[in-house]
This record gives sequence, structure tokens and C-alpha cells, in this order.
Amino acid sequence: MTKVLILGANGQIARIVEERLLKEQSDVELTLFLRNSQRLADLDDNKNVTLVDGDIADYDAVNAAMKGQDVVYIAMVDHTKDNVITNNVIKSMKENNVDRIIESSLLGLYHEVPGEFGRWNDEMVQSGLAAAINADKLLSESGLTYTTLRFPWLNDRDEVKYTITHRNDQYVGVSGSRQSMADVIVKIIADPEYLKNDSVGIADVDTQGENRPVY
Repeated sequence: MTKVLILGANGQIARIVEERLLKEQSDVELTLFLRNSQRLADLDDNKNVTLVDGDIADYDAVNAAMKGQDVVYIAMVDHTKDNVITNNVIKSMKENNVDRIIESSLLGLYHEVPGEFGRWNDEMVQSGLAAAINADKLLSESGLTYTTLRFPWLNDRDEVKYTITHRNDQYVGVSGSRQSMADVIVKIIADPEYLKNDSVGIADVDTQGENRPVY
């Protein structure tokens, strides 16, 4: 069995990931960590699911949930002071000999988004950008096997359609569906070698050249 810890398990993308894993990967056991586990009560009777109430800023709670896991997915962008989320998770993973981490982030970490949209995006994400940049740096220097996911501006289109760019590439596209983001995460969980030790941009290539998000 592959044991997967999802931190922030009630997020919209996290919910899609959970549904797909339970449907498509019968050898996966999920530990779903969130502030109010009642929000996921519909999964409580699934034998492959353990619900955990907790706050990611609480190291002891994270550390208790980490025991025995194989893969960790942080289903939120770390905008916290001093990157308490990323630091807690890295410390706990090392304490428990867990190696594979996937963390949500945002586009624009490296000024890799071109044109008018890049200028507008920089303006929009400015308040949380420094913390997101540092979270990515912490992962890249942690010695863990990591993937930073640089999400575009998201929409709820009923489609899986995306292109992937890597750390040193120009970002392609401005928007993408939550289903597309979930697809990348599901693929990494199925094959932990996929996109390892990389920071990847994910977006719908058909939105390239747009000046604003596409919903």
C-alpha cells in the first residue's frame, strides 16, 4: 500500500485528488488532515481513509499524522509567517523518514510569466510572493524528493488539458482547470519519480497570450 498524507484535505483540488485516488488506485491509503474533519464525513466509512483534525501550524499534530506515510501533499500555498507550514512538514518528514513531498504554489516565483499578464500577475500575487518563493527554496534545499506545483489562475472547467513547464522555462498559459492540477498530483502519487526535484508550471496552453485569467 502507498500511504498518502494530504494536508489541507478539504481544498477544491484536494477533493478531486482524493476522489480520483480512491477510484483509480486501490492500493492507496489516505490520511486526510484538515481543521474540521466533519467536512469530509462522507469519506469516514471508507476503509482506505483516515480523517485527522488538526492545524498544520501545530508541529505535534503534523508529526503524529506523518508516521508511516510514503507521500505528502500540501494542498495549499504556504503564505505563513516564517513558512511555518513548510518548515513543520519538512522537519516532520525527516523525523519520520518520509521522503516524497508535493507542495502547491503559484506562478511567478521566478518572474517566469511573460508579457502583460506577467506584469498583472506580479501585481496580484505580490503580498504572498515572498513566502511562496521561500517555501520553494526550503523544499529545494531540504534533501527531500520534492515537487513544487506552480498553479495558474484556476477555473472549474470540466476538462483535463494542460502543458507542463519546468523551473528554467518561460511559463506557458495563464489559466487551467482544477481537474488538470489534480491530474498532475494523481500521476506523481502513482509514480513518485515523475517530476521529482523540480518546480513545474501547469496551465492550459490554449490560454497563452491572454492578458487576464480565463474562466
